[in-house]
Amino acid sequence: MIIYDISQEVFGCRVFPGDPVPERIRLGSIEDGGVCNLTAFSMCAHNGTHVDAPYHFIKDGKTVDAVDLDAFVGAAYVAGHEGTVTAADAAEILEKAKECDPGAARRILIKGPAVISAEAAEVFAESGILLLGNESQTVGPEDAPMQVHLILLGAGVVLLEGIRLAAVADGVYFLNAAPLNLSGADGSPCRALLIKNENKFQEVPRNDSL
Repeated sequence: MIIYDISQEVFGCRVFPGDPVPERIRLGSIEDGGVCNLTAFSMCAHNGTHVDAPYHFIKDGKTVDAVDLDAFVGAAYVAGHEGTVTAADAAEILEKAKECDPGAARRILIKGPAVISAEAAEVFAESGILLLGNESQTVGPEDAPMQVHLILLGAGVVLLEGIRLAAVADGVYFLNAAPLNLSGADGSPCRALLIKNENKFQEVPRNDSL
């Protein structure tokens, strides 16, 4: 089993223009005579590697604590792409994912300097995927992200932004990108991991007699 950490380090992470930068606050230090080292921090919910819940752009959309964790945990497909992802590109990515593992086609991670077009967002939204991830700090063009967010979040697709996939080859992995349980929040930082296992991922069957 190989585990890939696809998260950014928080205090040195990328920050969307205009968002506050994460700040570390030293509350206690053994070196200064304290009984322990103690750290507090402040950050925006969308700093570094993070998830967007529908509420981020949809007035009555689900907040991050209300999104089913199934969206963030499960088989995922990594697809490399450079430049704008068109509708045709999105359809091709979904087809390749389904050929590899139908379950992985529910969570798509775009590797590389890619921008999701509105047309591609429509294709992903209509396919019924649960999650779309990308390496940029925002899905869609950085100078005009609203339309792509509205299309995807409006369809209930959660977004995993600011991931790092340089060390990850295209293919099927097990994703764990569970957000913090932040009541009422529009997004959350997360420690996103990809797991590669030679065995095909299978759900553990329920035993209702227990």
